[in-house]
Amino acid sequence: MKKVLLLINPNAGKGGYKNSLGEVLMNFHQAGCSVTVAFTDKRGDAPAIAAAEAGNYDRIVCVGGDGTLSETVTGLMTAGTRPELGYLPMGTTNDCAATLGIPHDPVQASRAAAAGRPVPFDVGRFNERYFTYVAAFGAFTEVSYETPQDQKYALGKLAYFLDGVSRLPNLTHRWARVEYDDGVLEDDFIFCGVTNSRSVAGFIRLKDTVGVSVSDGLFEVLLIRNPESVLQVGPIMTDLLANKFDTEYVTMIKTRRVRFTLREPVKWTLDGEDGGSHLQVECENIPHAVRILVPEKA
Repeated sequence: MKKVLLLINPNAGKGGYKNSLGEVLMNFHQAGCSVTVAFTDKRGDAPAIAAAEAGNYDRIVCVGGDGTLSETVTGLMTAGTRPELGYLPMGTTNDCAATLGIPHDPVQASRAAAAGRPVPFDVGRFNERYFTYVAAFGAFTEVSYETPQDQKYALGKLAYFLDGVSRLPNLTHRWARVEYDDGVLEDDFIFCGVTNSRSVAGFIRLKDTVGVSVSDGLFEVLLIRNPESVLQVGPIMTDLLANKFDTEYVTMIKTRRVRFTLREPVKWTLDGEDGGSHLQVECENIPHAVRILVPEKA
């Protein structure tokens, strides 16, 4: 019998876990799992609990949004052992779940967490911290942690998009030197993002032709140069939605490591949360760092 720790963020999804907890627990029971339930009270609890309990369970299953998943992964990265990881998405965008093919319905997701197949998942190191799917600065990046929570609940993904669009006339560009495996770029950028996901901010979807894999040891680094005029923002957005990443303003590179050097401290976001301000950032892909459970057919 597998020992499972169900780690719940009670604030995610307006506490929606309550509506499905009984069915979720039944799915684990039917899969032959013994379940212990733990709750987080505040930010920072998930990594502490995951790190402390990693050696006591065969599987840790987190219930919450991308931030909860990110915190749980952080805890596992600092633990002496890394049990299998399950994810029941209860957030607003659930980018990681979309990438992995994990259903957004927690009852369906619990079937994968209870009896799915484990797949290797790369984790990003951001200086001395970790992230699961994106580290970024610039346009749209502050939206995820500055948009009021009530707007997120009421509008979902649209809240991010609307808040982001409202900031477009006031875009700030930052000079950056970007050093990666195969070269160096220097320019003024309105966005720089290091990603390991098919979905970023819920509305930029990377197609199969981009060749995104969560276990290939490589990041997709998206760079958007400062446009000459705000009138160019529309065409840039069109290129992004069409997955055109080799244009005058939009570039995507694949690399295992990338270093950003900036002229002044810049605010970053890590998996939708505040990542602090930095003059220099080094990101490294840690291949197959954790094993995450997905549906058999995902």
